[in-house]
Amino acid sequence: MSGPFIVVVAALVTAWIAVKTDDGLVTADYYKKGLAINQTLVSSERARKSGLTAGIRLADRGLFIRLQATAPAFVLPSLLLVSISHPTRAGLDQTFQLPRTGDSYRSDSIHLPVAGHWLVLLEDDKKTWRLLGNIVLPANGETIIGASEETK
Repeated sequence: MSGPFIVVVAALVTAWIAVKTDDGLVTADYYKKGLAINQTLVSSERARKSGLTAGIRLADRGLFIRLQATAPAFVLPSLLLVSISHPTRAGLDQTFQLPRTGDSYRSDSIHLPVAGHWLVLLEDDKKTWRLLGNIVLPANGETIIGASEETK
């Protein structure tokens, strides 16, 4: 006889937990985040149309980035925003602001991420374009990210 009573109590407890806890699946500002995704797509498309590529080297506490574009109107930014993110370990993510040195960007005082697959995001200081690519560390030589197809 206690079986149905236990089921009713368990159902009430489950309902109370469902009402009182936030599952976090839908953010309160989902509309704004949706608009931000559209802006991200526009920024990525702008880089693709410029034929933008980046050569990235990470070694011995140094980060070296070389940008090239096929569009004649493309101008190298004076400041490059760099994010190096791990797909599953957010505590290891790093961000940098690299000033232009000639035709490249560099830092000689960074803490290199641990070995593995990393996401590299490059943006200009005005965030008008963005490049996103993967790098596997430790890397030998230069890793190229960006436009791999002809610009339209």
